[in-house]
Amino acid sequence: MSTTSNGSKDQKSNNRGDHAKAGDAHAPKPAAEAAPRLRLIIADSEAIFRVGMSKIFAAQPDLEVVAQTETLSQTLSTISSTPADVVLFEVGLSPTPADTISEVARRAAPNTKIILVTSRAGEQETVDYLRRGVRGILARAVTPELLVRCVRKVAAGETWLDKQGVNWVIDAYRSQSLQGNAPQQRLRLTEKEMMIISGVTQGMKNKDIASEVGTTEQVVKNYLRKIYDKLNVADRLELALYSMHHRLLDGYGYPPPPPEAAVPGDGASPAAAQAAAAAAADNTPVEVMAAKPQMVKRPANKL
Repeated sequence: MSTTSNGSKDQKSNNRGDHAKAGDAHAPKPAAEAAPRLRLIIADSEAIFRVGMSKIFAAQPDLEVVAQTETLSQTLSTISSTPADVVLFEVGLSPTPADTISEVARRAAPNTKIILVTSRAGEQETVDYLRRGVRGILARAVTPELLVRCVRKVAAGETWLDKQGVNWVIDAYRSQSLQGNAPQQRLRLTEKEMMIISGVTQGMKNKDIASEVGTTEQVVKNYLRKIYDKLNVADRLELALYSMHHRLLDGYGYPPPPPEAAVPGDGASPAAAQAAAAAAADNTPVEVMAAKPQMVKRPANKL
């Protein structure tokens, strides 16, 4: 009896073990590693805004506030020592915000994007902020939804302005085009530089431009720095607008624009006109991006 009883227990135990092993085969696999979150620094002199923005971002799985600062000295120190993808900088932190933006951009990591938070920005201020490295301008009264959307868009490499800001930027570069001398500038550009400018104006990323040109992403970055110096522009936005208003790429790599997209009486491109029209349609801020026709490699015109 004893042997039979023990044998039955052993058999039951083995059955349970076999069942457990069979169940292991159907056990859920560990979840895939989550994508890295965007790291944010909130630089604001008012605690209520810092707390409010932090709560908004905490509700988003892809956003993380890595630091908060309330003075200019804290901000400059934190930006120098804390890696971040986006810095939200309140204009009231500095009596000379334009100069401070230049210093923030100098101290931040190369890929860090700056969003300026302000109660009001005039025409000259808006253009100057963009020239100094700001990638987005937000009003204090922004809604939580637009705040989150702005951060994501700017982090992805786009520029964020409200409709008035878009019009100011277009007007500024339209005026610049009347004073410049496009033929002389074009003489200084090589074929590869023209191809890179074409890619930037089409809204392509550096790695995509590198693939089209047949080089590396780092080489494209080096070329862009030289192009900025040659044309006296500060960033991709200025370069795209400059090339549009100076018609720098006419006959180089763009298909002719459709007649209905043309704007009679001025030198603005269809892409610039469409951006302004879209901005005027409602009060939603727009992301300033050029149209993206197919890049065509053609020899540079010999003037």
